[in-house]
Amino acid sequence: MNQPAAPVVRLDHVAKTYRAGAIDVAAIRDISLDIPAHRFTTIVGPSGSGKTTLLNLIGCIDAPSAGRIEVCGEAVGGLSDNALADFRARNIGFIFQGFSLVPVLSAYENVEYPLLLVGMKAAERRRRTLEMLEAVGLAAQASQRPNELSGGQKQRVAIARALVKQPTLVLADEPTANLDSANGAAIIALMRQMQAGQRTTFIFSTHDPQLMSHSEETFVIRDGTLLEHRAEDASIVIANERARLGTAGGSGAEAHSHPDHQAGDTA
Repeated sequence: MNQPAAPVVRLDHVAKTYRAGAIDVAAIRDISLDIPAHRFTTIVGPSGSGKTTLLNLIGCIDAPSAGRIEVCGEAVGGLSDNALADFRARNIGFIFQGFSLVPVLSAYENVEYPLLLVGMKAAERRRRTLEMLEAVGLAAQASQRPNELSGGQKQRVAIARALVKQPTLVLADEPTANLDSANGAAIIALMRQMQAGQRTTFIFSTHDPQLMSHSEETFVIRDGTLLEHRAEDASIVIANERARLGTAGGSGAEAHSHPDHQAGDTA
């Protein structure tokens, strides 16, 4: 009998408390969970529920006050600061709500940057960067800076930057929050396509119903506490997605190529 694959993320009785003046604020309260590999996973809950804190703990940006965290089979609590930075650089990609692109760098340079951090040789950096820009439909915008790109294009650059080093895990904090519904749908379709192609695990914090409808694993939190875990069969999620696209008269490829608003738009 085949043994189930080890989870890409495991939390064991994890808590996070912040000090606010003389008061301790519990952001995460005794959460235990396993997140399977190669799945489209969402962490959902109202604003202030602890979604972003939980994502930061998984991404090794913050450390827990109590409990144990394993990411990609590594007990990250035992790593030094330098080892933790190297672990993040090699294993985790990040997509931020506000894009977090470097304004003085071109789209090409923003995507290339994570490869510089891991010391990749110039020829391989160039090949991967150009391939990733092509994959997200931005080859023609490679030399443009963020202020010359629309909101949807900026998010595509952010996705390319997160995936260019071929990480095991990509964490995305409200990736559709600053996009209109059309660009949000296009970005979700793109992430699904990239996840299927690279077999990457995506974990999102979100309260966007459109993104939640694509989720294969859903973790519901409120007031820092895990309330519910729902798992969906991937084939059902894909079938539902195809049905929605068919109803809309489109396809995944069409969603990928949906024209973004111009750079002056607010999307």
